[in-house]
Amino acid sequence: MQLLVVGSMNMDLVLETERYPVRGETVVGRAFSQVPGGKGANQACAIGRLGGDVGFISVCGDDEYGNTLINSLGKSGVDLSHIEKISETTGIALITVEETGENRIILIPGANEKVTTSVIAAKEKQIKEANIVLLQLEIPLDTVIYTIEMAKRYDTKVILDPAPASKLPDEIYQNIDFILPNEIEIENLVTNDIFSNTEEKAQKLLEMGVGNVILTRGEKGVTLYNRTTPKKFPAEEVEVVDTTAAGDAFVGGLAYSLNLNYCIEEAIRYANVVAGLTVTGLGAQNSLPDIQEVKGYLERKK
Repeated sequence: MQLLVVGSMNMDLVLETERYPVRGETVVGRAFSQVPGGKGANQACAIGRLGGDVGFISVCGDDEYGNTLINSLGKSGVDLSHIEKISETTGIALITVEETGENRIILIPGANEKVTTSVIAAKEKQIKEANIVLLQLEIPLDTVIYTIEMAKRYDTKVILDPAPASKLPDEIYQNIDFILPNEIEIENLVTNDIFSNTEEKAQKLLEMGVGNVILTRGEKGVTLYNRTTPKKFPAEEVEVVDTTAAGDAFVGGLAYSLNLNYCIEEAIRYANVVAGLTVTGLGAQNSLPDIQEVKGYLERKK
């Protein structure tokens, strides 16, 4: 496998509503659906649908939700041989989607907490042979750190999506080639009050050893920080239905295109297209575009 995702898999319980209720208020929703999700699984599916050679290291419950998630990954072209089933319940995410497309998410980790360092130790060969390893923070932090350190021993490129937001040990940053925080997450990565804005925080991450900081800003696009001048990339202008999995689609599109030897600027533009197409549909994996959709969109843009 050229690309290897290590991370979470959840069943998303999606509630559509005109607006989110304030404290103590009840509102009537419009629809309910169950959609395969989880940041790790979404990113693996995003790559698989683009035609990438991708495998997924994860743990799910031996239950109906776990079976549904594995089926969705398989249909997306993901190598399933590194997913473990256990007697825990599969992870669940409760997602409310407002009429504007904005969402709020509550996560119940379930079996994701069992993606331990011993699971990763058993997959050392796969990490050694991969070109790129992708990680997020919906699995135990010590597992993420252990995987990053293993990947760097073998010069495997590391992409980290630091979500949900969490503080990381300073020494790990020198082992990360690409980190992709949003504007909230970067506040948790760099908490020192002397840094007054996101640009200063991004520069601090570079000083700690990160190769590239890609700040994702939703409809405002993306800003790249590295050893050269910061560069902004606009988001695609599309009709937003649901922003769920947009960030995961971006990460998957970035990894896929970097593996094809796109330069970082080209890879970001490509990832923006994948993310843009994703927000035009409802749900996580259901809305991820395949390679033909991306090609068609790029043709229409010419």
